[in-house]
Amino acid sequence: MKRSLPGIILLFAVSWIGANWLPHKLAKDDVDLTKFGKIPVLVGGRMKPLDTVARNSLLIVHGKQELRLEGGQRLSAMQWLTDILFSASAADQYPVFLVQNAEVLGLFGWEQSDRKYFSFIEFSPFLKQIDEQGAQSEKLESVQRSAYQNAILNLRNALSLYQRLKNSVQPEGAENFAAELEAFESSIPAAGRAASQRAAGEDFDKAKLDDVVALMQRYERLSEMAYILAVPPLEPNGQWHSVGDSLLRSVGTGEIHPVVKQYALLGDAYRAGDHSMFNQHVDLMTAWFTKEQPNAAKRTSFEFLFNRLQPFSQSMALYVLAFLLACFSWLGWNRALNRSAFYLLLLALAIHTFGLVSRMYLQERPPVTNLYSSAIFIGWGAVIVALILERIFRDGIGAACAGAIGFITLIIAHHLAGSGDTLEMLQAVLDTNIWLATHVVAITTGYSAMFLAGMLALIYVIRGVFTRSLTKGTADSLARMTYGVVCFATLFSFVGTVLGGIWADQSWGRFWGWDPKENGAVLIVLWCAIILHARWGGFIRQRGLMIMAIFGNVVTSFSWFGVNMLGVGLHSYGFMQKAFPWLVGFIISQLALMAIASMPLERWRSFRTGSVSPRHPREQKLEPTVAGA
Repeated sequence: MKRSLPGIILLFAVSWIGANWLPHKLAKDDVDLTKFGKIPVLVGGRMKPLDTVARNSLLIVHGKQELRLEGGQRLSAMQWLTDILFSASAADQYPVFLVQNAEVLGLFGWEQSDRKYFSFIEFSPFLKQIDEQGAQSEKLESVQRSAYQNAILNLRNALSLYQRLKNSVQPEGAENFAAELEAFESSIPAAGRAASQRAAGEDFDKAKLDDVVALMQRYERLSEMAYILAVPPLEPNGQWHSVGDSLLRSVGTGEIHPVVKQYALLGDAYRAGDHSMFNQHVDLMTAWFTKEQPNAAKRTSFEFLFNRLQPFSQSMALYVLAFLLACFSWLGWNRALNRSAFYLLLLALAIHTFGLVSRMYLQERPPVTNLYSSAIFIGWGAVIVALILERIFRDGIGAACAGAIGFITLIIAHHLAGSGDTLEMLQAVLDTNIWLATHVVAITTGYSAMFLAGMLALIYVIRGVFTRSLTKGTADSLARMTYGVVCFATLFSFVGTVLGGIWADQSWGRFWGWDPKENGAVLIVLWCAIILHARWGGFIRQRGLMIMAIFGNVVTSFSWFGVNMLGVGLHSYGFMQKAFPWLVGFIISQLALMAIASMPLERWRSFRTGSVSPRHPREQKLEPTVAGA
């Protein structure tokens, strides 16, 4: 049983992953939202599938990527977006907007209750009031806003996004839009002649001209409101346009873009409940993009696959399972459970790597471009180093660290994704040269190593203080691993900081400017140097090394997140405040563990007289140097 356990666990994990990766079958006479979700559009300067627009928009508005209705019915993000685009009256009834602030609810005369989601139709009478209150809040700096002001501003932005989505591919409330476009296209030549006749002072068909002018005003508003640029260029290297803008341009060409017509036909079929006709037009639109925009169709199809597979969520689950197996290995069946954890970690790392490389392909950028991607990369790098340590020492410690750090960093990334698209275009200040790419990769590798060293130190302290499992051999292994990882972190943090100075010199004309982010980077280098010099000078031994490595978690977390919360400096691409309570809580927890580690050795369970298991009598004569400061 012990021999076959790793294979059984790995087979179970692979089967679970494989089941999630199988494509979903379309039910008979159902709307093909899978194909529709792959249609390319341009939003925020980036080409993406409609599925990504749906997921990001629902995440911003609702806080989740799935909508649960009364009665337990669930709507996918793509179903929700399709209703918004083509059946807004139905979408207006969905309880999608998240409001929990009592003052915001009081603004509408509502009492606070267990209910926290509301529909657009409920907010309709108060749109002007919400817009005014939100505009006032927007004028304030983020650090000056109260909870109410942040809540009303978020609500205004969510309602604005929702209204723009409703007017992205056809005017809100349109019924037979395909017929309207056909009439508009056929009247363009006559309207042009009428305009020419009026300019020449001749008699003209005023009614025909007025009809076209009225439609142009309607499409002008559609152009101003649109959130999605859904119409691709017909010529190479051309620009994408909104449906409204494309219709205005058709007055000059005399022809309406074929994609605009297909969207109109899709909407009419969807409202009529003709799923077969809807799917037919989706197939026609897909075929058009495959022929006319093959690169766009290929990239958005891959991004759709990436969205559906959710590799980082699957990696998280495997990291947790591997961590638990590694911890259980210290209680028994250590060889079988260690191997099981190691194999699961390899599988999790492979999926993690797939997700990381997929993001690089979709962005056509290095792996780190924002805070979200930095969390993905830091976890990935730490897992690799931890697995190398596990391969060398084979004691489960590296596996436990890999599972814990992999899971924690992906959880951080998950919460950082709440603002919407994590593949957004780079800020102009970051979109420069190779020095930036190498600097960011090196510095985040240094973050990975520092967090790994801190995790090793945490295992040393927790096992030593709270359990009897910290043997002399384990303590020595942890000390060697921590020392080696700190050396690794020193190298990459120093190189990354220097490369950042070179990039800053080329981008901003100065190598160093005492910017908060620069100061945070140099703090890590200085703390690594202090640890190493204290160790070399004999000022600390094992326990002292571990306590300083735990404080390295504090320094690194402040450099990674804390400086972004100051709201000053040139590195404005990473500013955030919502993580402040979590950062403070993390720092307090690390300081508490440092205090616990500083207790006299007599209070450590692994070093108490007579508390060591009789199976290891040599452990009862541990020298004070094992954990002495």
